[in-house]
Formats: sequence, C-alpha cells, structure tokens
Amino acid sequence: MTTGVRLIRNPDLAQTVDYAYAAEAETPVRAVWTAGACPLDAAGATVAPGDYAGQARQVMRNLTAALEGAGAALTDIVKTTVYVASSRQEDLGEAWEVVRAHMGDHDAPSTLLGVAVLGYDDQLVEVEAVAVITGARP
Repeated sequence: MTTGVRLIRNPDLAQTVDYAYAAEAETPVRAVWTAGACPLDAAGATVAPGDYAGQARQVMRNLTAALEGAGAALTDIVKTTVYVASSRQEDLGEAWEVVRAHMGDHDAPSTLLGVAVLGYDDQLVEVEAVAVITGARP
C-alpha cells in the first residue's frame, strides 16, 4: 500500500518551520480520523506523570497502533493536532520534539497548542490525526 499524501511547501512562506504548510491527497483514497491518542498504557493508566516527553512517546506509540489498526502509518498522516496541558512554550516544545522525531521526514501540517487540562488524571499530551490511504481496506 502506498501513501496518497503530498506535502506542500510554498516558498513564499517562512522556511524555518519543521512542518509542511499544507497537504493534499490524491484520489481515490480512504480517510482515517483518529481520536486523540493519550499517554495510556494497556491497562489504561497514565504513563510518565509530570513528564511531557515521556507522555509524548507513549502518545506516539498509541497513535501508531491506532493507525496500524486501520491499515495506515504515520507517513499517511495529512494533519495532526498536538495538545499540551501547559501555558509554557518550553513544555509545548518538549512534547513537539518527540512528535517530530516520530514523524521523521514526513513533516505533515500540524497545530500545536497549550490547553488548560486534558481528560485523564495526570495527562499532559494528546495527539489526534487525519490520515489518507490508497488501496483496499486491510
């Protein structure tokens, strides 16, 4: 299965960001919307309380698993939203570095924002994604 995603970088916009400004999907494709991936282990406990990077690593493992369940991969993502429970840019940056490392060269458009609180006890990070896949269902 090949990705139907083309990342778009407009030279008229700042080139100092580590994500594409837009993405397009060639048709026909299947679209996959994920719920927000949370830093929960298999038993449902929040991992790494107080650790933005540790939680972001678990979030990305969970996001990868959710996508795999739909026959998709991180390279099929066309957009992510990264939520960090903090008003400090340093904390947002710490989580963002982990997300970017997992995405590798696939720098899909993303929104990073600080929020007051997330849904689980001790939760600091959450990532939701939209992916597109060419080909038949798994």
